[in-house]
Amino acid sequence: MSYSVLGAGEAFWRPSNQMKVLNTDLAKQLGVSEFGARLWRLRPGQASTKHRHRLTAELYVVLEGEGRMRIDEDSLVLPRLSAVFVSPDSVRQIFNDGEEDALWLVFGAPNEAANTLEMDEETIAFLYPDGPKALPPELSS
Repeated sequence: MSYSVLGAGEAFWRPSNQMKVLNTDLAKQLGVSEFGARLWRLRPGQASTKHRHRLTAELYVVLEGEGRMRIDEDSLVLPRLSAVFVSPDSVRQIFNDGEEDALWLVFGAPNEAANTLEMDEETIAFLYPDGPKALPPELSS
């Protein structure tokens, strides 16, 4: 078959392993192995993991709400439908310090394993330089 479809009501959503942010692995559910693609729904006060990659470059798109993101030392405020490209070696983290949910679409290529429950300590230390549960300053109190 030359295509696959995942209907809106068919997507499997689950909390992420470390930060408990609702997400759905679109690429996996569609049988795609060439790149990663996920939707992330951040409720007020939530953040994704602060991380970097060895090989994967990522494209972040704000689909709903206002997007907040840190890339290395820069803090970005992004209106709906804004997009950001991040190279593998930059440390990045999306977060929500607002009052409404934010929905992000994140694409990454090439696809790399991202399950912290299956990584060794050396890999975790490289990918998550401040640990897999670090919060941005905007949510630290």
